[in-house]
This record gives sequence, C-alpha cells and structure tokens, in this order.
Amino acid sequence: MEEAGIVSDAAGAPVAGHRPSVAGSSHARGSAEPVRYQGGSLEVRDLNMAYGALKVLHGINLTIRPGTVTCIIGPSGSGKSTLLRCLNRLVEPSGGDILLDGDSIFRFKPEHLRRRVGMVFQQFNLFPDHTALGNVALALRKVKRMPKDKAHDIAAARLAEVGLAERMHHRPSHLSGGQQQRVAIARALAMNPEVMLFDEVTSALDPELVKGVLQLMARLGESGMTMVVVTHEMNFARRVADQVVFMDEGRVVEAGHPDEVFDNPQSSRLKRFLSQVL
Repeated sequence: MEEAGIVSDAAGAPVAGHRPSVAGSSHARGSAEPVRYQGGSLEVRDLNMAYGALKVLHGINLTIRPGTVTCIIGPSGSGKSTLLRCLNRLVEPSGGDILLDGDSIFRFKPEHLRRRVGMVFQQFNLFPDHTALGNVALALRKVKRMPKDKAHDIAAARLAEVGLAERMHHRPSHLSGGQQQRVAIARALAMNPEVMLFDEVTSALDPELVKGVLQLMARLGESGMTMVVVTHEMNFARRVADQVVFMDEGRVVEAGHPDEVFDNPQSSRLKRFLSQVL
C-alpha cells in the first residue's frame, strides 16, 4: 500500500529506501517548480537470462550509484534492452540477483517495483483519446488510486517540468513525436520513481526532434535522478553519463567513466565498435 509518501509491501512493511513524493503544483499556475530527485541505487549480481535454450545475458555484474547516469552502448542484439527490462522485471532473469537500495527486487511484486523503477520506451504508448494531462494523470488514478484533482495537479506539474505546460490539453495527434515522448517521460516521472530506465527513446524520432528530448534527459540527470539509458547517441553518453557500459553478445565487455571508455578502450571489440560509430 502507499500512504503519506511511504510505500509498503504486500505484507504492510515499509519498503526500504523509498523517498517521499515530489510535490505537485496546481495546473492553473502552468509553470514547473524546481525539482531535486533522490535517486536509488542498483546492484546487478551475476545476472543471466535465457529465452528457452537461447542465452542472451551471461553473468552480468554492474553497480549503479544513486543519482548517477549510466549509458549502455553496444551493437544491436547485444542484450542491452533485455538487461534494461530485467531491472524492473518486464522479463524475468534465469539466474542472479538485482538489488534496489540494497533489497532484492524479487521480494517485491512487479507492480510495486515498477512504481519505484520507471521505464520509457521507444514507442510512446499514449492513449489517443486522452489529452497529455489525461495520459499522465491516468496512471496516478488507476495505480495509486489518487483523487482526480490531485492526480491532475501532479500531472500538470510534471508536464510543466518537461516543457509542455502550454500543450497539456492537446491530444497525442496534435503533438509532435518529440512532444509525445516528453509526455511519456512526464508520465513515468509522475509515479515518483527512484530509478528511470530509457530504452533508445530517441530512435523513433525525426532527427530535428532528438536534441530536445536528450536535453530533457540531461536535466533529469543533473537533478539527481538515477538513470539507466540504452542509447546509440554517443555524444550524449560522453557528455552526460557518469558511467558508460559497453555490451556485446550478452556480456559487459567494458565499463567505466566516459573518458576511459571512449578515449582509451581496452578491448579490440570496443575499439572496433567505436571506429564504426564515431
């Protein structure tokens, strides 16, 4: 259950590490208040994943500190998106463990975990018959059982935060692709997560719309949100990430500070990859 900013598990015990909600503001004001996030930590331990006989992740170990940005890069089919989906149990690994603020994510029900670990996908997945405000408020009303007025206040605050205060009453068909992706990000933020996962969120956008979404994500990172970003945007990874992880064939080949990964790669595989994308 959730009450007064404290999340509890199914047994009623408080879930360790969860933070108070970020306050919303009245949508009549139409402007975003400065927001500071208290991101959570993630620890991936010897994670394995298989689809039947096909092994797609092999012994992944990864530490993600609170309030940092981790960018995962690598060729298509290297397991990047599968790893991301394991972090909030959209897929279930076949072995290993993942700790959120020191607690195994497998002790939580998936729906409770996803309140704490939000995810934004390539596709926007917005309801076409709802406005931007309605799309963001819907999860608050259905998942958190929040009263309509409070849900709309929080939704309006998050939309203002992503630069859509003037477009909140428009339906998706009247928003650009970049604006729709911002609505999807606002929807995830409205749930007040500790960690945000981004799965190649700019890949479906026209090139001229990519910059704005990347700038928004950079601001979220600067505001203390823990972020794990699967991306092909190498300049974004170099500029924004605290840690860059290079994956290939379901394994972490190298991980480190962007300067180390991009300017001093150690493996021949990473050197070959960078020679093709930079």
